[in-house]
Amino acid sequence: SFTMNTYLFVYDLTQFCGHSWIFTNMMIRFMSFGKDSLADTFYSIGFVMRLCQLLSILEILHILMGIDKSRLFPRFLQITERIIVLFVVINSQEEIQGKYVVCVLFLLWNLVDVVRYTYNMLARMGIYYLPLTWLNFSLCIPLYPLSVLAKAFAICVSLPYFESFGTYSIKLPFPFAFSIYFPYVLKMYLLVLFIGMCFITQNLFSERKAHLGTGNIKKKKK
Repeated sequence: SFTMNTYLFVYDLTQFCGHSWIFTNMMIRFMSFGKDSLADTFYSIGFVMRLCQLLSILEILHILMGIDKSRLFPRFLQITERIIVLFVVINSQEEIQGKYVVCVLFLLWNLVDVVRYTYNMLARMGIYYLPLTWLNFSLCIPLYPLSVLAKAFAICVSLPYFESFGTYSIKLPFPFAFSIYFPYVLKMYLLVLFIGMCFITQNLFSERKAHLGTGNIKKKKK
């Protein structure tokens, strides 16, 4: 138990450092260069963002192993949404990497994650600050739907490029005579994205109620 708790603390600390660096870098660049900094956000922090999102796949393994008590399906949906949008949509189309929506999306992700990993680190040590607990379970409720809208917008912006370049579209030779037109796949995924948003938002409200109920707050204060 101590070993697993230490491992989870190190994991949360690593993610906190990565997302804090991204957030700080974005703020400094914006204050220094203004709107001009938004166009090359992906080029300046994209590598660290990709690294943090790949590392987050471990959270699914943590839940499967039973060392993290979070619900599997909501967390799986959140992680796969980011992986798909970041690696399949943004990373594969250089033309949209300079769009402002990428900067907005990264900002929303990092606002949530800096708070979440800070809360998790302290929770591993049995430390609970009510303002941080409230922020952790409240901030994600408005920011998650906004991030879904930003993901959907990024997908819509990318569609013309996927249509022009044929990226990920597959046409199998005879005798199969079967083809996969990737823009259609993305359009269907938009529906999945919004259905998942309803489910995850409901789960976020449930988590907030469970952790911010009067009894739980008093218990954590003690």
